[in-house]
Amino acid sequence: MAAERTAKRRRLSPPGDAVPGFAQWNIEQDYESRPRKDKKDKKSDKLLVKTAEGWKENERLKKVVLEDDDADSFLASDDDAGDSGVADVESRSPAKSVLPPKEQIRQAKEELARVAGNISENPEENVGQLGVLADLAKSGNVTVKKLALGTMLAVYKDIIPGYRVRPQSKEDMAAKVSKEVRKLRDFEHGLLTGYKEYVKMLGKLVGDKEMVAVAIACTTALLTAVPHFNCRNDLIVIVVKKLGSRGISPEARKCAEALEQLFRDDEEGHASLEAVSQLTKTMKSKNYQVHENVLNTFLHLRLLDEFAHKASTNRIDRENRHGDDEPARKVSKKERVFRTKRERKVMKERKVVAKELQEADAVVSYEDRDKNQAETLKLVFVAYFRILKARVQHLMGAVLEGLAKYSHLINQEFFGDVLEVLKDLITEAEAALQPDSEDEDEEDEMEIDAAAERNVTREALLCVITAFALLQGQVDVAKSAAGLSLDLQFFITHLYRTLLPLALNTDIELSAKSAHLLDPNGLATPTAKDTKVNVATTTVLLLRSLHSVLLPPTATKSVPPVRIAAFAKQLMSASLHLPQKSTIAVLGLLREVTKTHSGKVAALWNTEERRGNGVFDAKGSAVESSNPFAATVWEGELLKLHFDPRVREGVKGVEGNVVIKHER
Repeated sequence: MAAERTAKRRRLSPPGDAVPGFAQWNIEQDYESRPRKDKKDKKSDKLLVKTAEGWKENERLKKVVLEDDDADSFLASDDDAGDSGVADVESRSPAKSVLPPKEQIRQAKEELARVAGNISENPEENVGQLGVLADLAKSGNVTVKKLALGTMLAVYKDIIPGYRVRPQSKEDMAAKVSKEVRKLRDFEHGLLTGYKEYVKMLGKLVGDKEMVAVAIACTTALLTAVPHFNCRNDLIVIVVKKLGSRGISPEARKCAEALEQLFRDDEEGHASLEAVSQLTKTMKSKNYQVHENVLNTFLHLRLLDEFAHKASTNRIDRENRHGDDEPARKVSKKERVFRTKRERKVMKERKVVAKELQEADAVVSYEDRDKNQAETLKLVFVAYFRILKARVQHLMGAVLEGLAKYSHLINQEFFGDVLEVLKDLITEAEAALQPDSEDEDEEDEMEIDAAAERNVTREALLCVITAFALLQGQVDVAKSAAGLSLDLQFFITHLYRTLLPLALNTDIELSAKSAHLLDPNGLATPTAKDTKVNVATTTVLLLRSLHSVLLPPTATKSVPPVRIAAFAKQLMSASLHLPQKSTIAVLGLLREVTKTHSGKVAALWNTEERRGNGVFDAKGSAVESSNPFAATVWEGELLKLHFDPRVREGVKGVEGNVVIKHER
């Protein structure tokens, strides 16, 4: 008989344990007897999602939270497992947050791409995920933060609608609307909330040295891409604040370029008015110690070409469509077209519908545009005139260039004030360049250095251009210049006296932006000034001034023969000393002058017809007393021997006009 096989007994207690009893080691029974935790009542601080029924938890995130809670509760329930289990949990928990920077960047890129794709694919359903991007933008990793800001910029530019969102009130939120309207309102509310937080974040990051470049790039991109949307004024404040310093940085230059593009693309004028208002307030608070690029942005306003009225610092001159003194006449009852009550009601309803359609289609209202541009123009003139009166030296060139551009929009009442300020500027420039030789000290040297830094020669030429542009831009004023006592003789005399000194200026073919060529001997250091407006060379400014004096748009009889002859003689003498390109340009101007006024200056080229007696005074203080007809233009014979064939052809063209007109 075979022996019975004994059953193998399983050991349930750990070896070496002195504690008897099987029930104490029944782990399953101990866990089973513990009370359950209601997972539904557990609160989560994770992101909420806005739905039609209200704010609810994100199901995907809630699932992850519950799974984490299961793991934590299971580990926490095993209190009798020993110290080894607790040590294992403590060793694994910090490993989740400690990741190499490269791994953090990789995971952040994947998460950003996934969330951005979901939002772009269906913005109305996934607008709540904008908070995920905002959380990533608050990361401690600088690279992750930059990536998150750039991703949010691309997402907002993609999903922002073409209209301005009206903030919803409590009544709007509680109102009963259709499902589609409620869905649209929830999307707009979530979008506007996230966008406001994003703009606030950009405003704070501008002060961070590591994030300032990315913050400015995002701000300028939003300002130029979606200027119609909400928070536009907040973006303008960020940009203008960066421009409120004397120096110019790459970020400030980018802000100036963004404002220029905003001014060029603004059709309604609202954005331009807000930006100009912020700029003028900032410049005044900084006592106008800002870079000239800030003022140069005014030259890109659309009102330069679109605005058709005159303005000053306090009012706008608007045209009266019904006559000079007649008010708008009401239509009498006899002239009215008879309409029944029903027809009048239908017309009224049609007007209301047309107005709503116009607002929906974002049609530009010309009346609103003119109103905005008029207010903008007044702010610009206030800034220009305050800078002129305060004599802010480093901004004089930009202000004079701006006044020359806006001269056709200046009110007639301010002509006299502007001309007086321009005269004072020219007088100060002459005094700065001509110190007393007998009493020369350190103060005089400092004044000369300051004048050289200001480039008073360019400022004086800009003053002359501005003075003549005031009259040339307005025909009615040009016809009655004598009646308004607008004497421009001071500017003409100054221009005449500066012709010969300008011919000896070595920088006449350089602009304020041009840099000097390197000295082959290494004695001079290159200098360059960063500006976008004063790009015209001194020669170009001189030619513009001469063209205004010698070839005005009015009748040719308005220019006296003595003035034309004196300038022609001086220009021919200056051509002997000017560089090649400047000589060609001056001869081209003289060719136009001789073609228009040949009968007035023919005596300078024909010795038999000399009218004057005495000697020509080339350095005279007045044009009329220089006695130009006592001289002869002998400089043409030397210019015919010039090495450049274009100069020789230019001289022949000038003499040809005089000879042909004289023979006729």
